[in-house]
Amino acid sequence: MSAFLSWLPFDRFAHPWALALLALLPIVALIARARSRRSRVLHPGAGLARLAGASVRTRLLVLPLVLRVLALAALVLALARPQDVQGLVRTTTEGIALQLVIDRSSSMTETIDIDGRSTTRLDAVKQVASEFIEGNGDDLKGREGDMIGVIAFGSYADTICPLVREHDALLELVGDIRVSPLRSDQGTAIGDAVSLAAARLREAEKEIARGLGDDAARDPGAKPDFSIKSKAVILLTDGRNNRGQIEPLQAAQLCADWGITLYTIGIGGGYTELAGLRIPMGGSLDERTMTQMAVATGGRFFLADDAQSLRDIYAVIDELETTEIETSESVDYTERFPPFAAAGLALLALEVLLSSTWLRRSL
Repeated sequence: MSAFLSWLPFDRFAHPWALALLALLPIVALIARARSRRSRVLHPGAGLARLAGASVRTRLLVLPLVLRVLALAALVLALARPQDVQGLVRTTTEGIALQLVIDRSSSMTETIDIDGRSTTRLDAVKQVASEFIEGNGDDLKGREGDMIGVIAFGSYADTICPLVREHDALLELVGDIRVSPLRSDQGTAIGDAVSLAAARLREAEKEIARGLGDDAARDPGAKPDFSIKSKAVILLTDGRNNRGQIEPLQAAQLCADWGITLYTIGIGGGYTELAGLRIPMGGSLDERTMTQMAVATGGRFFLADDAQSLRDIYAVIDELETTEIETSESVDYTERFPPFAAAGLALLALEVLLSSTWLRRSL
C-alpha cells in the first residue's frame, strides 16, 4: 500500500478497505456490455449496414458505459477518503534555571589532581563544569534544555554568559575563564557574586512570565516551550569572602527569599611543589559560612579535593535538580475526497445526459 500511495497527491486513505470495490468495476462493465448486446434487434439488412461503415455516433455508443465506470471509480476513491496528514510535535520543558558561580581569584591557580595528572584548580573546575553542562557519557548526563548562565568572580563579579538554553557558546565562554591579571581583582567577593546570580535568575523568571502572557493572549491554551521548575545557584570557591558590598549570608538570604536553592562547593586540599617536593596546601576555605549559606536556602555544602570528587558532587546535584521534558504530538488531517466525489457525480450526470439524448439506444 505504501508503494501505491507514494505516487498519489495525498498521504493516506482513511478507509482503505473501500478500494476493494474497484475490483468489481470490470464485472460491472462486462455485465452492462452483455446486456447491451442482448438488446440488439436482428434485421435482414444488417450485413449491408455493416458494409456502410460506422458513424461517429455509433462508435461513441460505448462512451456512457466508460463514463459510468469512471464515475464509479471516482466515487469509490471518495468513499476511501483520501487525506493529507500534517504532524506537529511540540516539546515543552519544565527545567532548571541554573547559575554557575566560579571563583577565578589568584588562589585558583594552585594545583589539584585530575585524572592522574596535576592541573590548576580553575582548569579542573572548568573541565568538570563543562562535563556537567554537556555530559561526559558516564556519571554526568548533561543539562540539555536547561537555562544555564555563568558568573565568574575575584574582587568583582562579572557575568560571563547570560542564562541560555543553547549551550555551545556557553561552553566556549566557560573554557575562556582566566584568573584576572589585575592586582585589584585578586580578592574573593562571594556575597556579590551570589547576589548577582540570584538577580539574574529572578529577572529570567520575569521574562519567561512575560512571554507566557503574550502566548496566552494569542492562544489561551498555549503552554510555554520552557517553564522554570526550580532555580539554583552552584557556587564554587576555594576561599573566604574578603571583598564586595554584600555579605555571603545576606546573599544567601536573598536566594531564600526568591525561592533559589544554593549549592556551595569548596575546593580544598591540593599541593604546591617546593624543591621537587609536594607540600599539601593549607586551606583558607570558610566551610562554616558556606554550609550556613547552603542550609539557609535548602541546599547543601560539598567539599572537593580533586576532580573526581568534584564530578561526584555534580552528579549528586544532577539527581537533586532534575528536568522534565514532555513531548506531545498532534496530527491534522485534511480531507481530499470532495474533488473525487464531485468528479464521480459529474461523470454520472454526463452519462445520463448522453444516454438520454444523442447516444440514446433505440429499443
